[in-house]
Amino acid sequence: MSQALSIGVPRETAPGERRVALVPEAVARLVKAGFAVAVERGAGEGARIADEAYGAAGAALAAGAAGAMSGSDVVLKVRAPSPSEAALVREGGVLVCFCQPERDADALAVLSARRVRVLGMEYVPRTTKAQSMDALSSQASVAGYEAVLLGASHLVKFMPMLVSAAGTLPPAVALVLGAGVAGLTAIATARRLGATVRGYDIRPEVKEEIESLGAVFVAAEVVSDQARAAQGYAKEVGEELRQRQEAALAKHVAEADLVVTTAQVFGRRAPTLISQAMVERMRPGSVIVDVAAESGGNCPLTRPGETIVHHGVTIIGPLDLPSRMPLHASQMYARNVSAVLGHVVREGALALDDGDEIVRAMLAGPAGGR
Repeated sequence: MSQALSIGVPRETAPGERRVALVPEAVARLVKAGFAVAVERGAGEGARIADEAYGAAGAALAAGAAGAMSGSDVVLKVRAPSPSEAALVREGGVLVCFCQPERDADALAVLSARRVRVLGMEYVPRTTKAQSMDALSSQASVAGYEAVLLGASHLVKFMPMLVSAAGTLPPAVALVLGAGVAGLTAIATARRLGATVRGYDIRPEVKEEIESLGAVFVAAEVVSDQARAAQGYAKEVGEELRQRQEAALAKHVAEADLVVTTAQVFGRRAPTLISQAMVERMRPGSVIVDVAAESGGNCPLTRPGETIVHHGVTIIGPLDLPSRMPLHASQMYARNVSAVLGHVVREGALALDDGDEIVRAMLAGPAGGR
């Protein structure tokens, strides 16, 4: 490169966010490829990554967010910036982060006024070509794993069967709703912890995946092609099928000690799967972990960001599951954004071609024309 393309990595400021957009290993690869990387001091603190590690990898350490962002051609973040942070992004630059036009409208308005093009990591298409960039899937795997650990920590019983001089204790029954990346990881994790696991999804193609992980598929009576959307996402279904789902699901919820709900519809409010009446049929001491809490929750009793008890059932609505494992979550995210950079940089220059299917899908907000 005749003049190195510059990348800025500020510290995340959203409450509870402990991830960082680049880890030292990713910085070293980018520097070797000819990029100049500036990382705000303390950016890796939440993930227990020292500034010295970034310096050793070849990054320049910036004293504040302005130092990391204002002089950079590309800014890499995990979460969308606040409006005040958005004002620090270089005019005419590029921002790569998780970004939703409805949720982040104020920041996007600032970015649009500054002619900043935003590549939203939520919008990476689910194609073979874009697989290495799929941050939703990488972070969902962390969320599924953490959801089971969180639920197990609130149970009043062991997850595995326990044989002791005091007798044999049967394993807990774990029910996982939704067999996307988060759900399948939750199933695998619950099985490793020794629970009897049941997996629920109304898409017929996931039956083999659920059973391959050692779980019992419990939705054969309501599987439907109606539930399959383009690019592998789930979609909303009709009222008749929804009622059949609820009737079929109620008995499985009542028998479960731990329920992990992961059902989400891309770009929409999460569907309600567990009604209040279902919760009230569960045994006292049972636990629900609603991974979909941030998009409204799969249970109407879920309070995003809170843990409540209703009729003896603990209902957890976590908002920061990937941040509970910040190092590995950051490592995976760094690989995803590095892959995005590899796709949009050609011969040392940014090439945001609107005709490219990946770029077109990722451009978010008014700055990108979404």
